[in-house]
Amino acid sequence: MARPAPRVDAVLVQAVIAGALSFAHLHDLAAAAGQAGWKAWAYPISVDLLLVAAWRRLRSGGSKAAAWCWFLVALVASLGANVATAGLLDLGAVPAWLRILVAGWPAVAFLGGTLLVHGAPKPEGTPVHGQEENPAPAVPSAPELPAAEPEPAPSSTAPVPPALVALGRKVADEHRARTGSAIDTSTLRARLGVPLPLAEAVAAQLT
Repeated sequence: MARPAPRVDAVLVQAVIAGALSFAHLHDLAAAAGQAGWKAWAYPISVDLLLVAAWRRLRSGGSKAAAWCWFLVALVASLGANVATAGLLDLGAVPAWLRILVAGWPAVAFLGGTLLVHGAPKPEGTPVHGQEENPAPAVPSAPELPAAEPEPAPSSTAPVPPALVALGRKVADEHRARTGSAIDTSTLRARLGVPLPLAEAVAAQLT
């Protein structure tokens, strides 16, 4: 069976062309500002890397203020170079203020990249603000009994000890705070370490 011909992604081609043109403009501006040799080629790389780092931070969720700030800084640097090399600036006589901006860019890019990488949001599961200040009382979990082991059912008329109901309520509250849903009878039985009928009696008093 003949293999299908590869398809060309027009958006990817357009992105490569636009990136190459922006890269060349940044290089030309850096070279005109006195950054010769490999240093002129490093400037567009630092601008593009800062853009990518800020975009990845925006896509990762969490606080986006810093990501937007550094994304706009890198975007202004890229757009400024594109506009400056479009004939609006004499590259043979670059003003002193622009030379200062170009010379100071590496420190700005390093600071932005460091803050974006090492200031990433905490992974899911980290307690939100306020929970670590007032943590819920820890309830020791009893080992789960084997499901196949037969257990004697308590008398249906036997009252449930108030202490067991109080413990069951704490377990249910802790389960709801952690998962956002009500605890089921099987989980309650495993946490309390009691027979299933007794766990059902405790669950009935929790509703």
